[in-house]
Amino acid sequence: MAMEIPSKYNPAQVEDKWYKYWQDKGFFKSVPDSRVPYTIVIPPPNVTGVLHMGHMLNNTIQDILVRRARMKGKNACWVPGTDHASIATEARVVAKLKSEGIDKKSITREEFLKYAWDWKHRHGDIILEQLKKLGASCDWDRTKFTMDDAMSESVIKVFIDLYNKGLIYRGIRMVNWDPQAKTAVSDEEVIYREVKSKLYFVKYKIDGDDGFLTVATTRPETILGDTAVCVNPDDPRYRHLKSKKVYVPLVNRLVPVIEDNYVDMEFGTGCLKITPAHDINDYEIGIKYNLPVIDIFNEDGTLSEKAILFVGTDRFAARELVVKKLEEDNLLVKTDDYVNKLGYSERTDAVIEPRLSMQWFMRMKDMAGPALKHVMNDDITLTPTKYINTYRNWMENVRTGVYHASYGGGIGYPHIILEIQMNLWLPKVLKKHLIWPGQNPENTTCRRLICVRMKMYWIHGFLHGCGRSRFSTVSGIRTIPK
Repeated sequence: MAMEIPSKYNPAQVEDKWYKYWQDKGFFKSVPDSRVPYTIVIPPPNVTGVLHMGHMLNNTIQDILVRRARMKGKNACWVPGTDHASIATEARVVAKLKSEGIDKKSITREEFLKYAWDWKHRHGDIILEQLKKLGASCDWDRTKFTMDDAMSESVIKVFIDLYNKGLIYRGIRMVNWDPQAKTAVSDEEVIYREVKSKLYFVKYKIDGDDGFLTVATTRPETILGDTAVCVNPDDPRYRHLKSKKVYVPLVNRLVPVIEDNYVDMEFGTGCLKITPAHDINDYEIGIKYNLPVIDIFNEDGTLSEKAILFVGTDRFAARELVVKKLEEDNLLVKTDDYVNKLGYSERTDAVIEPRLSMQWFMRMKDMAGPALKHVMNDDITLTPTKYINTYRNWMENVRTGVYHASYGGGIGYPHIILEIQMNLWLPKVLKKHLIWPGQNPENTTCRRLICVRMKMYWIHGFLHGCGRSRFSTVSGIRTIPK
């Protein structure tokens, strides 16, 4: 009797059956032997969600390569795993707790970690099962999670080694700050949207003169942190202000009028307020002219004591209060409607705040040099070869890398990636290496600033992903001296 072939393909009748057969027979398992090894380590997907089309394409290509290697008689091993993505995971867990009427602050750390691990088991298993549905021929006995004890210990060892070699150091830098997650995020994790805003025209009294200088700003609340006003040296309107000083509205701080070609004479009034602590361009100008830095925000986006006025008020509420006070003091000339782009955190959707923050950094040029040398000497081959120039451009222009708690996918060069998880306790093994003088490791702030827990992504291989490094693109680090 002839076999009847269905007119339509039914994956449920075929794929589950054969995948179970492959697993039962151990076709995907790999044990070291005399055969030529062929190994791929999967770029670990986050446990914060489910696989997307990018994962599907990426994993399909890996599967093809691994299966081809097996067919050629090589000892092929495809190592699977998932990534914890702590900041994003915490945001999801906090949201879930909130929906259940539970405030994170009302539970202990141990209780919160239990919820976090429950989330990991639930979503991590979903991701692994999705990979199996794809037919991925991974050696599932080798499944890893980036927070597994063995991996954490490896990260600690590597971090200390790099630190002792001087490749890792600490410093205060301007970063993209998420006030809700209370962490730095990379440029790649900032989502820009056009928003309807206001342009406020504010009067700054000229010292020793009855006149005023009018400055336009979209962020009147940051006036409280101004340390200069800048004009273009080619602007004839303000040549009489050379070497003059003005008073910052509301706080009456006497600050200099400086000149720099950075100022756009056509924007606003051609006068730029300089707030080095809260704008990357202002920060660069501040370094250039040795201006004081007054950080008026706390890490949660509320005004600090350095703001003098409206201390403890949320930044957006403070904006309204500042505008009201400017009107009362007859210092607000006018307000215009204005459309500009505002950065939002990909993790929490909070408005990003440029902020100076103590961070760990890696001297990427020291690592990029050998990586470039071996590719240019053909010790390592890139396919297709046309991407050698792209790779060379990345390596020659690599910037100092900041360790921020974020997803490291899309790395354009092969190296071990370390990340600092900012809200976990400091492992005892690190205390003697990473505590700096005068700091108490039991202090909450100290724990947050020190490297408190690290994870290590696997070595990704060359030119993996979309090619943009999310590791080395935090704002402003290129301008800061070591």
